[in-house]
Amino acid sequence: MAGIAARAERPAPIPHTRRESLRGHVAMLVFSVLIAGSFSLGARVANLIDPVAITAIRFVLASIVVALYAVLAGPGLPRHAFAAPWRYLILGGLYAAYFVLMFEGLKTALPVSTAAVFALTPLMTAGFSWLLLRQIAGARMATALVLGGLGCLWVIFRGDLAAMARLDFGRGEAIYLLGCAAHALYTPMVRRLNRGERPVVFTFGTLVAGTLVLLIWGWGAIRATDWMELPALVWITLFYVAVFATAATVVLVQFAALRLPAAKVMAYTYLTPVWVIALEGLLTGALPGLIVLPGITAIMLALLLLLKD
Repeated sequence: MAGIAARAERPAPIPHTRRESLRGHVAMLVFSVLIAGSFSLGARVANLIDPVAITAIRFVLASIVVALYAVLAGPGLPRHAFAAPWRYLILGGLYAAYFVLMFEGLKTALPVSTAAVFALTPLMTAGFSWLLLRQIAGARMATALVLGGLGCLWVIFRGDLAAMARLDFGRGEAIYLLGCAAHALYTPMVRRLNRGERPVVFTFGTLVAGTLVLLIWGWGAIRATDWMELPALVWITLFYVAVFATAATVVLVQFAALRLPAAKVMAYTYLTPVWVIALEGLLTGALPGLIVLPGITAIMLALLLLLKD
């Protein structure tokens, strides 16, 4: 009887209406802006703290933020939502791997280049979505994904066709590409593993599981970090990535993934290089030059194609 009651308390499946789809699009637009800030801040502190250590602490803080929101303003944290905890370990492990590899890549890669690598995620997401959900990309979506991928490569290689042909990635970009593969797999896995849990509750489970993975994996790095001697910029970055680029974005992705096809959810990552270029321009006064303009144009065309119904 308890099991029947627990299932009865779960929310009804989300209707795929135009209004719900629009809410998913708005969530991902906010997601793209928040993610862009993490590239610029992350690049400035990547060599000041171990990637596993900062990711573990950001997951701890993000878990606290999401738990407080769920209890004080959300649906609470019902016990039945944490049935089959292996689901959260898979999702938390994927998300933790993404963030660790992001900071590791930012040690040597430029923010704009890593943002362009991140924008390759929709292409990988479409592949994983077909494998896991049998979501098939139509001709227009396939064209958009290829166009966006080529635009990203143009930005990464600064228009150097010879380097592009060799796929001559820098070490930082190559490391981060592995992280983006984990992120691409994460998106369809949300829909595959969700059993009706609300996004904020599902997010909490994901973050707690990711925290456990990171604490076990990176305990040595956490203990070796002299937390009291870290520069203020590290703490500012830690607060930003914990609250905005982790807690908020996990909620936003899970919220959107239940309302939009996975490839369309990740289409918004194509906006990230544009936001990063604008932010780096504001922070440093330097822009990457007109050589990246064809790549940015291709990325924006891909975004428009993917979002068109």
